[in-house]
Amino acid sequence: MKNVIRLILSIALPLLVGGVAGYATSSNISNWYVYLNKPSFNPPNEVFSPVWTALYILMGISLYLIWKAEPGKIRSTALTIFFLQLLLNFAWSFLFFYFHQTGLALIEIVLLWISIIFMIFWFHQISKVAAWLQLPYLLWVSFAACLNGAIWYMN
Repeated sequence: MKNVIRLILSIALPLLVGGVAGYATSSNISNWYVYLNKPSFNPPNEVFSPVWTALYILMGISLYLIWKAEPGKIRSTALTIFFLQLLLNFAWSFLFFYFHQTGLALIEIVLLWISIIFMIFWFHQISKVAAWLQLPYLLWVSFAACLNGAIWYMN
């Protein structure tokens, strides 16, 4: 039962963080983002929500795999990096959508990307599955960084 609760909490946390950020910034999609010049590779707005939901679920499963591992310095470091990247993920939405700081958001998303690399490295030392589950997240943030950079440049 303890592991089931940990799994639920592990998945709920990233979903909650993403949901709060999405809710807080959603009004800027229709009254700001829609009017920006965007590159040809910009996906339709409807794509973002299901992709992020899937990524947050994968993040949560990975968190669970790390959380249930033997306590120790490696696990503590891995969890610290997980929470750092989650904070950076949360902050990016506000920088980009709420404060309209596309340049600052670009710098921040590079920091997020680096933190994901570190997270994968530390997760891999505990659970290869947890590390591999983060690959779609790394790829999506790589794409999002390119998109952010193009939007910053075009506007």
